[in-house]
Amino acid sequence: MVRRTITFVSGQLPRWRDDTSRPRRDAEPELNEQLCKFLDDRARDEFSLVRFNHEEHQKGMHRADLSATPSNALVGVGYSSIYEPFIVFECKRLPAPSRAREREYVTGDDGDGERGGGIQRFKLGLHGPELEICAVIGYLQTGSPTEWFARVNDWIEQLIGAICKDGSSWDASDKLEKLDVSWPVGTSVCKSAHGRTDSRTGRVELTHLWVEMRGR
Repeated sequence: MVRRTITFVSGQLPRWRDDTSRPRRDAEPELNEQLCKFLDDRARDEFSLVRFNHEEHQKGMHRADLSATPSNALVGVGYSSIYEPFIVFECKRLPAPSRAREREYVTGDDGDGERGGGIQRFKLGLHGPELEICAVIGYLQTGSPTEWFARVNDWIEQLIGAICKDGSSWDASDKLEKLDVSWPVGTSVCKSAHGRTDSRTGRVELTHLWVEMRGR
């Protein structure tokens, strides 16, 4: 169900972006709220085993931008409760809204120990600490998928060997790989895998779903 849900979300991203009734917004919180409403509405007709939720509570004061939980039909068939998400999604704008937050897709640790980075939160077990597969959604507001693929990997490269105040450590295995670009619809998919701390799973696999927002 986890991978089916990722596939469903990937297919819905361009439909959501191109929905003529959708108010055009740029801010990440508004985009997240819109996307969640759209996904949940479409799921009721096309993927009824799943419900989508906005601002799922995580460890401490953290919240994941989106989550998917099983419908009642799945409870007792591999899932114990409608209240327990089986996947969480972190959503990030590319580029970030300010220079100070430039690398936020990867890490918020730009010298002050902040833990607001998309990949960072999964590595530290702040998001999905009991889950082995999660996802990151990227709203590409400028640039191409190939450019962002290279830039994100460059940010990770800069962290290799660095002393991070959040306690994380990075190596080449954290880099994104297997970029698959669908130019006609403006979406892309790539993967990454990360060792993690303070979680029940020692490793998390991330699927990165990118949707090009510019001019659409």
